[in-house]
Amino acid sequence: MSSELINALETIQKEKKISKEEILHVIENALVSAYKKHVGKAVNVEAKVNPETGAMSACVIKKVVEEVSNPLLEVSLQDAKKVSKSAKVDEEIKIPLDTDDFSRIAAQTAKQVIVQKIRESERDSLYEEMKGKIGEMINGSIYKIANRNIIVDLGRTEAILPVSEQAPKETFSVGQHIRALIIKAEKNAKGPNIVLSRTHPDLVKVLFELEVPEIYEKVVDIVNIVREPGLRTKISVISHNSKVDPVGACVGVKGARIKPIIDELRGERIDLIPFSNDPVKYITAALSPAKVLTVAIISEEEKKAEVIVANDMLSLAIGKSGHNVRLAARLTGWHIDVKSEEQKKQETEQKIANKTSELEQLKGVSDKTIELLVQAGFTNINKIAELKVEDLTTLPGIGEKTAEKIIEAAKEAIK
Repeated sequence: MSSELINALETIQKEKKISKEEILHVIENALVSAYKKHVGKAVNVEAKVNPETGAMSACVIKKVVEEVSNPLLEVSLQDAKKVSKSAKVDEEIKIPLDTDDFSRIAAQTAKQVIVQKIRESERDSLYEEMKGKIGEMINGSIYKIANRNIIVDLGRTEAILPVSEQAPKETFSVGQHIRALIIKAEKNAKGPNIVLSRTHPDLVKVLFELEVPEIYEKVVDIVNIVREPGLRTKISVISHNSKVDPVGACVGVKGARIKPIIDELRGERIDLIPFSNDPVKYITAALSPAKVLTVAIISEEEKKAEVIVANDMLSLAIGKSGHNVRLAARLTGWHIDVKSEEQKKQETEQKIANKTSELEQLKGVSDKTIELLVQAGFTNINKIAELKVEDLTTLPGIGEKTAEKIIEAAKEAIK
């Protein structure tokens, strides 16, 4: 070993990020192992490499005794005095060794260990690099397809695009260029295990950041993204500049910005929704491409809403297998019940019929009067029985006698 070794170690330290001290320690251990192969494992050996010159030295540590019983671990006082005149019984003494006999073996062993250390360091470095790229899109080429799992060549390493992260109807072939999102990076004995996705909503987000400068510059923000991969994506966007239309910015002139994204997603439909704090406006827009007639908030606390659409819009609002209304619900965070005008009409008529049926228990009260009560909201017999005459005489066509008759009939019905 010489200064050439030190120069080599400094180069490794700079390029591979492995400290010189760590490699010197490896070489010292290799020296110890090499000597033990010569004389036996029981011997107590110490080795050092000069960090400045690269010169190797080694010594065997033995206990000074009056009578030697184990030559590997003990030395007589007489022999110890030849090494150090101050040697005393029961003390340890370091006896220098000639490293020429085993330094070559030590050097070979050290070289193997250093190569291994470099590989481990590169694997760790690559893992840390990939771990830092989780959530980013990466480009690669398809190296192999095994059981529909796609192995992607990323240059310095490989990644897997499992079946579960592939969009339905997408097909790929070996050698084809592919873009996907890094969603996982794990340590592995052979290198980092990198998992890709073509179904994650963030893939769409990254594509929009690449194609729409306003999103990249944070003039327009993506509030939420929901996907049913291969079918439809809904994205709500908001602008921080009153002069910039968030939807128009994402679409581009004649669709120039959104078209490359749709092409990358193999024709997946994308609905761009202007975000609104008004739930009625937000839900209305979220059900695009269907046209909404009315939105009624059923419960603010439970976030339930009822949406009415034209009869010919019902199937479009719901979508194939319910995907459109399902995505709208996920986008807005509201439970959305979509009905056609005809369905709502039938429902209302059924409710009136049910209420009318209940009031038919009022003996001696005409059908016309019952209809007036239902229209006025008096549909519960128990509550009608508790009313006063003046409560009913405010209704057109109901006088005092009729009111008294209605109340009396209600009281009779609940007995």
